[in-house]
Amino acid sequence: MNDLPDPRSVCAFLEKFQQEATEALERLELETGFRRDPWNHPDGSRGETRVLEGGETFEKAGVNFSDVSGTALPGAATERHPELAGQPFAAMGVSIVAHPRNPYVPTAHCNVRFFSARTADGVDRWWFGGGFDLTPYYGFEEDARHWHAMARAACASFGDEVYPSFKQWCDRYFYLPHRDETRGIGGLFFDDLNEWGFEKTFGFMRAVAEHFLKGYLPIVERRRETPWGERERAFQKYRRGRYAEFNLLYDRGTLFGLQNSRRAESILMSLPPDCGWIYDYRPEPGSPESELTERFLGARDWV
Repeated sequence: MNDLPDPRSVCAFLEKFQQEATEALERLELETGFRRDPWNHPDGSRGETRVLEGGETFEKAGVNFSDVSGTALPGAATERHPELAGQPFAAMGVSIVAHPRNPYVPTAHCNVRFFSARTADGVDRWWFGGGFDLTPYYGFEEDARHWHAMARAACASFGDEVYPSFKQWCDRYFYLPHRDETRGIGGLFFDDLNEWGFEKTFGFMRAVAEHFLKGYLPIVERRRETPWGERERAFQKYRRGRYAEFNLLYDRGTLFGLQNSRRAESILMSLPPDCGWIYDYRPEPGSPESELTERFLGARDWV
């Protein structure tokens, strides 16, 4: 059976997924839509940045597609592939970040991507990567269990070991060592995935994309009408600071984009629109704010 990589099929799916995610998030807004910013580069790279700002549901959201190539793979992508450092490559993907206005609605992130490269001695390599994770400001058991049930469902037909493995990888990846805490409640993370062959691995990437929307949209609809005030807003801004710290210090996707692209605005669309830092902040014991770190952050089995 021919199981050679088919980048055209991957690209077509990614552009379709970008459109589906855009429409799904826009349906949760009354008036605000996404600004669409298509771009092309002389080297053949292309993409479309889509950003929503100032919505009633989403204070800021981005749904970006990119299809890029280069003559030298950046360092952020070669940590696990040192033999490919400085070699020609191609990369395509969709990245989604949603920062809701209501502090009771969590921030969500999804990325699905496909890489190909060639070693110095002419050997072609390819792999898939991606996943999704959830960053609540106020924790709800119902939401966390639903989110991880969708993560497990995305993995179900690919082997019993897949969800536990990629769930644990997510917990390790979205971790701030200088804070000794996870960014949120996790989800799925995978990279360098090719041992299943192209068709099966491509199918897994599609399942991850599909279950991201199934996981996130019901939570938004369930929480977006919850009343909130200045206390909740202040805590949301404080926790958003943690999100910004991770993206700027540790996120490989952000680092890869900044090393490989002149489109800093597109890469940094993932940052929250308004955040804050409070020196040595400690939430009141027993408060909803302290419950976030005591019960929700950290590696935990949700399903």
